[in-house]
Amino acid sequence: MALSLSARPDAGHPVRASPDIEFLTGAGKCGESCYWLCAMKSELTFAVLLGGALTADARVRSLTAGVRAIAADGGMAHALTLSLDPELWVGDFDSAPADLLVRYDNVPRMPFPAEKNFTDGELAIEQAILRGATRLVLVGAFGGERTDHGLLHLLQAVSLAERGLDVMLTSGEEEAYPLLPGVHTFNLPAGSLFSVLGLEPLIGLCLEGVKYPLDNADIGFGSSRTLSNIAGYESRVEAAGGVRVHLNSGRALLLARPHDFSGS
Repeated sequence: MALSLSARPDAGHPVRASPDIEFLTGAGKCGESCYWLCAMKSELTFAVLLGGALTADARVRSLTAGVRAIAADGGMAHALTLSLDPELWVGDFDSAPADLLVRYDNVPRMPFPAEKNFTDGELAIEQAILRGATRLVLVGAFGGERTDHGLLHLLQAVSLAERGLDVMLTSGEEEAYPLLPGVHTFNLPAGSLFSVLGLEPLIGLCLEGVKYPLDNADIGFGSSRTLSNIAGYESRVEAAGGVRVHLNSGRALLLARPHDFSGS
């Protein structure tokens, strides 16, 4: 899971705690200082159930265990798979089959017209934020019939990160994390594939704990240089939590395939 650089206060909700992060600074090769995980505090995590594909493996279940949940239209199908009890069901309900509507008729609904200015997913995300969410797990964020929706989820994740939220997206087979300037650590299985996709030119990109490290590299927009890297190649970084990224300037996405070991 992506780790932010600042700890946030507990939102005060009586739910199972999710980890927040505090860091210690020290000398490091990526930038003038590095940040190391030293403590955990509670944050409020919401799972937002979207309408894309989902392979519900142990990794996904661990990300969503005990968290609060909101479903967006047909994304309610993931609630049964993950044994979640959403507290709200948002949408125009044009993609929710009849049997799903019957099964979850006890869940409060927030209906919207089909013709509106926002997607059901975005509306569900905003409801989670209104309820105090500081971390969002967007479940079913990839795949499905609409490429435009999948791409929008990725861009929304970056926008949400700029608002100070910790965000990750998952389909079980793939994960994505927004990258903003700063230091980030990602817990990815050793030997698994991941890529960094810049949404603009990236300045001062460092990658540690990977097969193909970078040290203060500038990456042009549209470059394929940061595709198909492999996690888990430095024991020092593995002990601190996995793949380590430092970025001086720019915005990007880290796309991971936690079960794909074809490159190792």
